[in-house]
Amino acid sequence: MSHKRQLNVRQDQYRSRGAFITLEQLFDQRHVAKTLELDYQSRSRLGMSGSHISKHKGRGVDFEEFRAYQPGDDIRQIDWRVTARTGRPFTKVFREERERPVIIGCDQSHNMFFGSQVAFKSVVAAEAAAIICWTTVDNGDRVGGVVFSDSAQELIKPRRSKRSALRFLDILARYNQDLVQHHTEQMATGTNYLLQALEQMYRITRPGSNVYMISDFQTFDDRCRQYLHQLAIHNSVTCIFIYDALEENLPIPGVYSITDGHHRSTINTYKKSVRSLYHEQFTDRQAMLINEFNKMKVPLIPLRTDQVVLDQLETWKQKTP
Repeated sequence: MSHKRQLNVRQDQYRSRGAFITLEQLFDQRHVAKTLELDYQSRSRLGMSGSHISKHKGRGVDFEEFRAYQPGDDIRQIDWRVTARTGRPFTKVFREERERPVIIGCDQSHNMFFGSQVAFKSVVAAEAAAIICWTTVDNGDRVGGVVFSDSAQELIKPRRSKRSALRFLDILARYNQDLVQHHTEQMATGTNYLLQALEQMYRITRPGSNVYMISDFQTFDDRCRQYLHQLAIHNSVTCIFIYDALEENLPIPGVYSITDGHHRSTINTYKKSVRSLYHEQFTDRQAMLINEFNKMKVPLIPLRTDQVVLDQLETWKQKTP
């Protein structure tokens, strides 16, 4: 069996399917994270690198530059060869390596309980969160975050321990399976659960962290943008946009029965104008999100429910300059 085929078999083995994901499947994502085999540069593009170079200059392991000696500089960092050559004292400046905690926000609301092919959005979101979580653990960084639904959320403060990661995954699996059990219940309206999650993430995130928000961003508004902007000022923020193929394009022309768990109706997709308008609404909304996030210098990674998460992360990484 070729290496490429072996890789595809391993990816397919750990690929999530269906309407829910189990804790065991979230544990299996550790193998997926290793299968990805990202090099250091690739991990950095995804914000998953292990030792992180800070923007703060000081004593450390990586040489940055020579500069003229200034009062208060550590005399131990004076470079005597450059000083002798120039006739003026010069000191060495280094960049410090600092730990970068990882904060993950994962949306498990009722809007995410949807999928037309392979897996539901809530499942793909959980899978992506688990891959990031395990990558963080393998890099020796602290991991924490917020798992949230329409009516509840649970906060896991970032810690450098496997126990913290396991607690995050256990909560994630529980919230995901609660969607299966209670998806027909009427949800309270008027509460912006994405906003509440961002508030919690802002509260526990220290400057210099890697922050991930995984959602379909159905309730993204100006208040959410403000919190995301504040997070992006002092942290590396990445948003992962989960969507289903049926949200992008209507199915082949026909008459389809649809239900929200309470009411049943039909949709006619024969009209080309209806199909075009439907697609335009999706692309306009996606373009709006990309534009808003670009203003904050926050990358948006799109993940479709009918494609392997690993493949999509790889494709996005290769497109990133």
